[in-house]
Amino acid sequence: VMKFTKMHGIGNDYVYVNCFKETVKDPSAVAKFVSDRHFGIGSDGLILIKPSDIADCEMDMYNLDGSQVHGILCAERVMCGNGIRCVAKYAYDYGIVNKTSISVATKSGVKYLDLSIHDGKVSMVKVNMGAPILQASLIPVVSESEQVVNAPIEVDGQIYHFTAVSMGNPHAVTFVENVMEYPIEKYGRVSEFHPIFPDRVNTEFVEIVDDSHVKMRVWERGSGETLACGTGACAVTVASILNDKVDGSKPVTVQLLGG
Repeated sequence: VMKFTKMHGIGNDYVYVNCFKETVKDPSAVAKFVSDRHFGIGSDGLILIKPSDIADCEMDMYNLDGSQVHGILCAERVMCGNGIRCVAKYAYDYGIVNKTSISVATKSGVKYLDLSIHDGKVSMVKVNMGAPILQASLIPVVSESEQVVNAPIEVDGQIYHFTAVSMGNPHAVTFVENVMEYPIEKYGRVSEFHPIFPDRVNTEFVEIVDDSHVKMRVWERGSGETLACGTGACAVTVASILNDKVDGSKPVTVQLLGG
């Protein structure tokens, strides 16, 4: 018997387990089981909330295919922007922490979060994602250039241009005319396993609405298309600024399928 909580951030849903009280012996297998939307609970993956020696708690995440890390170059780089916000809400609402500024350890380092409280419960979470990583070797992406901005790549016989950004995990951002009609399952799946990305990659397909508003869909490595991706939204904003698609001097609204 495993007690769990189901939570989502704008539709990006995970199964959360409080490992201050529960023990999960084989989280990879559990992730595949609970993520199955027909015979399991149904989710984009599994997140364990664990004690930490360096932060208020630790977040340990597994994708719906059971994978946690990818490749060998950046095998300790795993992050989920929506997931960590839900971890923060869980930690406060269930009494793991009793303060509104907290820290959460991840495979991408310690992240710091500010909580807004309403009627004794967390109503909003703001997470400091840190500076984006643009150095190709650290994302990682195979390139002779130090940064990969608007670079051509061939995917399934089609050439498109992408910008590589890491926000704790690797992202490839490409701009399209109509994101809702774009066949992202076809190109997202091929992009994920493209040899230029040694640790696989999350691919964002982005439509520019105006200089402060973009629409995106995301194909996440290990999970496929999801309704939202926190690190992806950050990566899209960075890539949009680098490509002069939006006005970087003002806030950018990123519209995802989940909100």
